[in-house]
Amino acid sequence: MSAGAPLHPAEGCSLGIDLGTSEVKLLLLDAQGSVIGQAGAPLSLSQPQPLWSEQLPQDWWNATQLAVAELRAAHPQAFAAVRAIGLSGQMHGAVLLDGDDMVLRPAILWNDGRSHAECAELSSRVPNLHAIAGNLAMPGFTAPKLLWVKRHEPALFARVRSVLLPKDYLRWCLSGDKVSEASDAAGTLWLDVARRDWSDELLAACGLSRAQMPRLVDSGAPSATLRPALAAAWGLPAGVVIAGGAGDNAASAIGIGATEPGQGFLSLGTSGVLFVVNDRYRPNPASAVHAFCHALPQRWHQMGVMLSAASCLRWFTSFSGAGHETTLLDEVARLSPAQRTEAPLFLPYLAGERTPHNDPFAPGVLHGLTHASTRAHGGYAVLEGVAFGLADALDALRAAGTEVGPLALVGGGARSALWAQLLADVLGLELRQLDGAETGAALGAARLGWLAAGADPARVCTPLAVTARFHPTPGAAARLAERRARFQSLYQRLRAPSTTPRQALAMTA
Repeated sequence: MSAGAPLHPAEGCSLGIDLGTSEVKLLLLDAQGSVIGQAGAPLSLSQPQPLWSEQLPQDWWNATQLAVAELRAAHPQAFAAVRAIGLSGQMHGAVLLDGDDMVLRPAILWNDGRSHAECAELSSRVPNLHAIAGNLAMPGFTAPKLLWVKRHEPALFARVRSVLLPKDYLRWCLSGDKVSEASDAAGTLWLDVARRDWSDELLAACGLSRAQMPRLVDSGAPSATLRPALAAAWGLPAGVVIAGGAGDNAASAIGIGATEPGQGFLSLGTSGVLFVVNDRYRPNPASAVHAFCHALPQRWHQMGVMLSAASCLRWFTSFSGAGHETTLLDEVARLSPAQRTEAPLFLPYLAGERTPHNDPFAPGVLHGLTHASTRAHGGYAVLEGVAFGLADALDALRAAGTEVGPLALVGGGARSALWAQLLADVLGLELRQLDGAETGAALGAARLGWLAAGADPARVCTPLAVTARFHPTPGAAARLAERRARFQSLYQRLRAPSTTPRQALAMTA
């Protein structure tokens, strides 16, 4: 798969490292923009209590070294030519280091919901929080996690000397430098998103200061160099540059070439994301829309985020005994349009929800089962429920004034033509499958590495080739509208009181 035109006249390769929730992925890019090879190592998740989600930062580093060994063994000459490294990673996680740079506790991850009370506390302490940070206080963000640690683990909080995001912990392992950049830092609730700098007011509200934060660079700028001992161990020369990198969604956008206003993607991974590029800062916290910095200067982006997307399909495959997702999808594909209208409704809130509800207690629900309900009906309900959730997110983005053009499909769920067509019908948008989109964040990280090495952004951030287009089916929207209205009504009937984003926003006014 070719990732674009030649990137840089210098000989050498760029290594992209993407730290996900379930895997560390590596991608090797040559000087002509072609992917030479990939490698990965799995990660496990710890959920010791309800709403908790944690990982050991050391596991990230161990997995990275395993993936490096695999990639070196498969492509020794190309790996030896690496001259730049780019980083991408899961956002919002909190890695806490003491004065000796020792990790103090397991990292609290993006999908951890324990800090809901601290969200209300932070909103009360900083009435203009949403104006500065561009987002509501949600348990997934980093700042409420630190307030939780301060309240529940005060002795440990007193020892915190540095707070790093997940990918930035890998950078520290690679280089010994503590650095971040705006696209990832925007997900902490400590960044002034319009100014792309730390907010002293927001940090102080959490008992922190700028001295405990990493310095900030541009995503495509040099941030550090590889430790000499590590370079020698990996067979690389001294001076390998490490780019600022990006949060996973911004990196995915760089990977597919989404850099101009209106461009974006729909991601069907563990979570679901609608990502659209803007040329200005457009916050809409009332609908739990995320307004973040993009990985390029003078670019921002909006995101509507679902906490569960393709993970819903994995859950139902296991729950129903289908054995494999393709088996379930084949059964769903055999349903007629009339049979689909007989399917139950599914609320895809298996881990709570962000956009547009900001409700960590939102339940996952299969509603309307009868004796006639089959596994195929349930499978269709899951696909449709995720699509309806993403449609709610799309409405929230449009309410903020964002214009949305055709969107690329990325993530594991994007490989299903059945799901892609259903999404196009529900969203009323053209959706596109791209050649190599599955490499998105790792490819974007590698491209950011090349930018840090001096490459021209216009030649680096090229779009991937379109392999399939899905247009809305005439009449489909009308057929689906009644079921979507029932879907929305069902959540309103079941939701806990005082959990809507507008109520949370009113508390800060």
